[in-house]
Amino acid sequence: MDIKPLASHALYTACDESTFTFSSTTELEPLPNHLGQERAKDAIRFAVDMPSPGYNLYVTGPTGIGKLSLVKGILEQYPKDNSAVFDWCYINNFDTPSKPRVLRLQPGIGRQLQRDMTDLVERLLVTLPATLQSDEYHRRVNELQEEYHEREEQLFSDLGREAQERKLTLMRTATGYTIAPMRDGKLITTKEFNALTEQEQAEMKASIDLINDKLKASVRTLNNWQEESVARVKELNRSFIQQAVEPAIDYLKSRYQEHPGVDLYLDSVQSDIESNASDFMTKSDEDNASPPQASSTQFNRYKVNVLVDNSETSRAPVVYLDQPNLQNLIGRIEHISQFGTLLTNFTLIQPGALHKANGGFLIIDAFHLLSTGFSWPALKRALKSGEIRIESVHEMLSLSSTISLEPEPIPTNAKVILCGNRLLYHLLKEYDPDFGLLFKVQADMEDSIDRSPEACQHYARIIASLGREADLLPLAPGGVAQIIEFSARRMEHSHKLSLHMARLIDLIHRADHEARQTNSDLIERKHVTAALDRWLWHSSRYQQLIQELISEETLKITTQGSQIAQINGLSVVQLGDFYFGRPSRITATARLGNGKILDIERESDMGGDIHSKAVMIISALLASRYARNAPLALSATLVFEQSYGGIEGDSASVAEMLSLLSAITRIPLKQTLAVTGSLNQLGQVQAIGGVNEKIEGFFDICKARGLDGSHGVAIPASNVRHLMLREEVRKACAAGQFAIYPLDTLDDAITLFTGIAAGVSDPEGVYPDDSFNARVMNQLEHFGDLKRELLESRQEEEANKRD
Repeated sequence: MDIKPLASHALYTACDESTFTFSSTTELEPLPNHLGQERAKDAIRFAVDMPSPGYNLYVTGPTGIGKLSLVKGILEQYPKDNSAVFDWCYINNFDTPSKPRVLRLQPGIGRQLQRDMTDLVERLLVTLPATLQSDEYHRRVNELQEEYHEREEQLFSDLGREAQERKLTLMRTATGYTIAPMRDGKLITTKEFNALTEQEQAEMKASIDLINDKLKASVRTLNNWQEESVARVKELNRSFIQQAVEPAIDYLKSRYQEHPGVDLYLDSVQSDIESNASDFMTKSDEDNASPPQASSTQFNRYKVNVLVDNSETSRAPVVYLDQPNLQNLIGRIEHISQFGTLLTNFTLIQPGALHKANGGFLIIDAFHLLSTGFSWPALKRALKSGEIRIESVHEMLSLSSTISLEPEPIPTNAKVILCGNRLLYHLLKEYDPDFGLLFKVQADMEDSIDRSPEACQHYARIIASLGREADLLPLAPGGVAQIIEFSARRMEHSHKLSLHMARLIDLIHRADHEARQTNSDLIERKHVTAALDRWLWHSSRYQQLIQELISEETLKITTQGSQIAQINGLSVVQLGDFYFGRPSRITATARLGNGKILDIERESDMGGDIHSKAVMIISALLASRYARNAPLALSATLVFEQSYGGIEGDSASVAEMLSLLSAITRIPLKQTLAVTGSLNQLGQVQAIGGVNEKIEGFFDICKARGLDGSHGVAIPASNVRHLMLREEVRKACAAGQFAIYPLDTLDDAITLFTGIAAGVSDPEGVYPDDSFNARVMNQLEHFGDLKRELLESRQEEEANKRD
């Protein structure tokens, strides 16, 4: 059977720019939604509308496909509902300052309360000193002081008269009062006292003791009066302070009567101000004393820390957290250094993204979240508990002994949206038991859409939208067509278009640069082509080095004649987002043996699991086709020559099988051809990836050595729909200098590479005598006969030894 090469029209599916009715993309309306993402958009809307807990969203897709813009675009279309949005404030807990309390207020009320509390302090800094320095206040204080002074004078006056009656005197000294005896109106000296009779001395001592006891009682009474005086002064102060504070507090209570929690807070504020009114007074005992200011730290306890201000929020907030460390996620408590000590208070509590997104949506990159320590567990705790509790890494790790705050947790109802790749989603689903309970919705974005005429028109509108957003030159129909063709090539499918927006934007920017360099008003096809050529040239240094090594025959690749047990296989090298094809020499050996095919790549730990599986399939296929009724008396080896890195994949299965069959039959294989394709156990050739790059990689080597019409590449027939080859490859094929051959079965490959018909077996499994398959079977049968002869000879020798 003769294998025909593909016609040139099958090598590339061009975009017919004549189907575009516009002269430039300025005439196109922008496309409002992401093209081809109906499944993902429905999942996003479902998650947003679902009120039950746990229906958070994970948006999956490759980096650059537009996950974030899709989510934001859908959220912006939702009604302006901010019914679940509030201002969140931290206020002082006057009973336990280390545990600040939370106030939930309607949007805009937080800032208003904050200003009112500042105004309250400023007002009281005026009214309290004025009240406590008023004439009325001083008159009332003086009245109290005079009252107790008169009572004190009366008490000691009465005691003094009684002392005189007993011929004693009560004298006031610097340290208090003392009692002394008198005679004839004069104090008795010690000498005079000693001259008295014992009876007189005893009577005088008894009088002194009696008056002294009464003096002690009077002093106790005086102390009680002083305490009573202090209490009455305090009560007087409280009364005057209350007169100054209560109207201001009552005004605030009436202003915030519809906001629960504010009245209790204001009661605590009033009580604290009344207890600490001296803070509002100028300290008279300080040098150069000046009146206290409202900005003074001593008044911080009356401030309101507006953690989240939604005064200008007209809809549910949408917050994107690009740096999801623990502090940015759940907030932090800052400290200030004062005299070498770290201090903090509730005004230093800072919000996190969860606070800002409360009542709305929080969008986080999943990879960044998981790669930042402590953030993922903290997010899960917040979602499970329904509250945001500010935590410190240092406290969690017990790295700091600094006393910090324990703010009251804030309830949260934010909907969390993670954006990440599919692998990460499935890893979390498999290994994190909490993930499936907290993120019940997956929005899986499409990588591509079918390349229909309608889709091409939509794609042109997407290109127009991206260009306008970036303020780039408009595109001509040819430029749009070339981008569409490039998009199909990147998808490795001539009937698909890539939805990778980042790559598309990059190409438009590059083409815009090329157009501006030539002073063009439009981005034409040639500008897009120039941009692609420049990008290829910038990225292809390593590819050029490989080609030079092959041209210099440092890497052995034969492109002329025929060789036994040697074939050109094809592989793809990936460097970032740049792919290129590289031919590799694959060789095999075959000899009499015990039926084992040795994979040298596997034995040297350079072969991956998929490649090892492919070699096992080759072994099974060989045995089932050619040694169905007898053991396979063969030992063989397979190897990629000059491979110094890992070998993975099954796309060399056809090449390895052909080189093995050539080693068995000693029939040479064409070196002007290369082959790629995967084999199954039925001998069918299966599709592989990177088909365009593989073809072009071998083409470049053949072109460098000179094309003569015998060169070509054999590919799986199922890969024909994926072909989007470079123009020079297509021209060479059209001129008959190069060819692409489709393969359906192993027999097609045998016929193509050997020039001998593979042959079809009859019902008994016998192939025609002149076929390639018959020669394989005959050689394996010969190996089997040799093996039997050797066994019989050994058995005979052993029998002779026993005799």
